[in-house]
Amino acid sequence: MEALIHYFETIPSLHRSLLLVGGISFFWLLEGAIPLVFFKYKKWKHALPNLFFTGTTVLINFALAFLLLKTSDWTVEANFGIINWLPLPYWAYVLLGLLLLDFFGAYVAHYTEHKVKLLWMVHLVHHTDHHVDTTTANRHHPFESVIRFAFTLFGVVVVGAPIGIVMLYQSVSLIAAQFTHANKLPKKVDKVLSWVLVSPDMHKVHHHYMLPYTDANYGNIFSIWDRIFGTFMTYDREAIVYGVDTFPDEAENGTIRLLLKQPFHRYRKPTNIEK
Repeated sequence: MEALIHYFETIPSLHRSLLLVGGISFFWLLEGAIPLVFFKYKKWKHALPNLFFTGTTVLINFALAFLLLKTSDWTVEANFGIINWLPLPYWAYVLLGLLLLDFFGAYVAHYTEHKVKLLWMVHLVHHTDHHVDTTTANRHHPFESVIRFAFTLFGVVVVGAPIGIVMLYQSVSLIAAQFTHANKLPKKVDKVLSWVLVSPDMHKVHHHYMLPYTDANYGNIFSIWDRIFGTFMTYDREAIVYGVDTFPDEAENGTIRLLLKQPFHRYRKPTNIEK
């Protein structure tokens, strides 16, 4: 365990890039070769705006990375944060750090984006994808990349995570996001997995175009948070319709220029609530 954390303390940028590119490539090829659900769409055309936003996310996170390092180093030096205040064996120290970073950096951030109208209009870019696949994982408006980074930074302070755990969390989070957006897992396997981790079917419910399903299953790595806070929901994978009811124009939602403008639209109330 200590060797793993030491590796992530000094993980080269090349290795991080390989995780991103390798993960997208692996899941994209797998879901294209042996999909469980067949979708009729042009995968390359669909992927272009998503890959553009992947690029902006990488650039923003890279530009702000020094803040993450400095903040993490401060928590260790000051012995500040939840995991530094508890007498834990090293394996529990790492596991609790991952769990709590997932809570503050992903679950709380995601929940807040759905409940605050201004933030929802920014997060909307991620939800207006009509053909969710692994490339959707990093389809975030540049504004959202900054918002998510701020929540992660807050999580690092509260948790007191050293940079090794932070980088491990971000790497696992990256692969988890690509995996949960991918079109690949038998139903029974998916159901069993969802008791511990966020599974593809569990997350796809969140991409259904109508409430209350859009406001469910906020987790990124661990499903425990949705189960604890009552935001866990299930829905038949064959009945899921991707997108958002208030922004139904698929052509508009596939154009980079218009997606960049999406946060500046006036808020639109949901058209209906599906029972």
